[in-house]
Amino acid sequence: MSVESPRGSTLPIILTGASAWRAARSAAALIWLAVLVLSGVDLAAGNWPQWRGPSSRGVSQESGLPTTWGASDNLAWRAPLAGLGTSSPIVWGDRVIVTSQIGGTPTVRAGHPQLARDERALAERETPIGGRRPETDRAGSDRDPTAIWLVVEAFRRSDGQRLWEHKTPATGPFSDLHEKHNLATPTPATDGERVYGWFGNGQVVALDMTGRMVWTRHLGKEYSPFQTQWGHGSSPTLHGDLVIFLCDHRSASYLLALDARTGKERWKVDRGSGRVSHSTPLVVTAPQGDELVVNSSERIDAYDPKTGKLLWYTGSERQTPIPSAVFHDGRIFLSRGYRNSDYLAIRPGGRGDVTATHVEWRAASGASYVPSIVYYDGLLYMTNEVGVVTCADARTGEAVWRHRLGGLFFASPVAGDGKIYLLSETGEAFVLRAGRSPEVLSRNELGGRFLASPAIAQGRLFLRSDDALFAVGR
Repeated sequence: MSVESPRGSTLPIILTGASAWRAARSAAALIWLAVLVLSGVDLAAGNWPQWRGPSSRGVSQESGLPTTWGASDNLAWRAPLAGLGTSSPIVWGDRVIVTSQIGGTPTVRAGHPQLARDERALAERETPIGGRRPETDRAGSDRDPTAIWLVVEAFRRSDGQRLWEHKTPATGPFSDLHEKHNLATPTPATDGERVYGWFGNGQVVALDMTGRMVWTRHLGKEYSPFQTQWGHGSSPTLHGDLVIFLCDHRSASYLLALDARTGKERWKVDRGSGRVSHSTPLVVTAPQGDELVVNSSERIDAYDPKTGKLLWYTGSERQTPIPSAVFHDGRIFLSRGYRNSDYLAIRPGGRGDVTATHVEWRAASGASYVPSIVYYDGLLYMTNEVGVVTCADARTGEAVWRHRLGGLFFASPVAGDGKIYLLSETGEAFVLRAGRSPEVLSRNELGGRFLASPAIAQGRLFLRSDDALFAVGR
């Protein structure tokens, strides 16, 4: 051992017997403490704890992210899932967590809208969740509610080994779903102490980080049935010690905040009836305090996330809103959703109708139907349903470039390491160089059907197909 002298030179200290043993033990403890602290900082930086990751922005601060991959190239591991689903994976520490559904639920028998309804070649590539099934098999499973299980699974981030699995039986009422998804559509969330899984019939499970049940609720039974066209899509939002749920449905529309530790109701706000939203609320920072931004069919609303008080609103009616907002440098950027959507920038902090005071700009068309916008280095990136990518200046909303990739896009883009990642339903993943001119760095294929948005953690991309989880990268 040695210490530093007042002049900076190192002086040896010779210890013997018990003193040496105690010193060695203290040194070992300090080394392990340093390792744990450094590991904690690294893990905190690499977590992706909810829909669209830290702050729900869809952006990673990591470098060295993968550019190319395939079934036999730069694929760290592939893990089969217990069931089917379209929820996105989340990552906390060495756990990658995802939800799925075992068994069938009712689907609308006819009239499923297609993203590529005007392009026959693309429309033929659209398939139901799990692929094409004989009508008799699908009908049989749909009519057997005892066979439906809701699953939360955790996999080891390093090698894909399943760490735990929690299964709970699904109970009705069930609404008829679009054939592309099932009850495992909302993305789970975690605060590092508990995992919150929410499913399309209203069931909520809160688990500890080892998969043990902490509390459970059934919003579809306790409040109102989850009856909404094509099924439920919104994911839970975490804020402080609250878990917030947006339930905009035909029979009743409301926002609900539960205590994250106990599951008890903290506040509930009635939003009327007949509203539609598959969007996930976003908490943003405003001059007067935090605001909860909701994209819905009637308009855009902002609430106080601590109390549920309505603060401001803007926008007109919009059919089937799905995209979620993003927030950067005091601006909310939002695509309203549906075909050839508008997109806009809003300053938070207003009160009442803020259309004339806080909407900085609005572009009338060109945004996405389903995928949310990603903000990255002063630019907004968005893709429509058939793969036309628009890059717009975040200051003005003016298009910088447009480029057609082709494909079918449900997943929202993510960004990091100077790249934009876009994942197509049919398994193609496009990597674009971020910037003011379109440059496709790579086009990668894994096979399978991908509706879930990617997660980024510890130098890897985590991609979820209907029935499998993939770790891409070193």
